[in-house]
Amino acid sequence: MSAASETPEVIGLASDHAGAQLKAVLIGELERLGYHPLDLGTAPGAAVDYPDMADRLATALADGRCRRGVLVCGTGIGISIAANRHRHVRAGLCHDVTGARLCREHNDANVLALGERLTGAEVAKDCLAAFLSTGFAGGRHAPRVAKLG
Repeated sequence: MSAASETPEVIGLASDHAGAQLKAVLIGELERLGYHPLDLGTAPGAAVDYPDMADRLATALADGRCRRGVLVCGTGIGISIAANRHRHVRAGLCHDVTGARLCREHNDANVLALGERLTGAEVAKDCLAAFLSTGFAGGRHAPRVAKLG
């Protein structure tokens, strides 16, 4: 989000039941950073399947409700696989700030995937900040990203 922007950027978030608590933490962090979180579900305690939640975010990206998003499940693995079935989604599963920065810089990822069981809340918040503040480097990476869809 730019300082000159009057309307906060909308960031979509979705999780299965195993990622709902971390998603709630990240919603608060997005608000603190000046973004507008779009909570696509699920609520803590509601059992859902991670492919359905990845589809919700993919739909929000496709219809323009958001340009970037965050997905959370227990490990981040399943939900990132499900998200990447959609050609307009480039989800990067990250476990640290370096990965979050590089998935944006080198892969132009538009979705950050995290695992609640593997990534602590503070590291996840740091990953989110790095993901949101890093731009795509382009250059030698652009032809590779173009092959993704």
